[in-house]
Amino acid sequence: MSTRSSKSKGKAAAGESGGPNVYVGLLFVSLMALTLGIVFLVLELGSYNWELGG
Repeated sequence: MSTRSSKSKGKAAAGESGGPNVYVGLLFVSLMALTLGIVFLVLELGSYNWELGG
């Protein structure tokens, strides 16, 4: 057992990679959904003669 623990010193624990995980992926999915919703809202409001900054 001691040889195994000495090899993993300084590394992340098992299952913890330094890269993005599922939750970061879900964060980007929700960000894209919000962005797409805002774009569709602006397009819909444009049909009612709504102007940006006006």
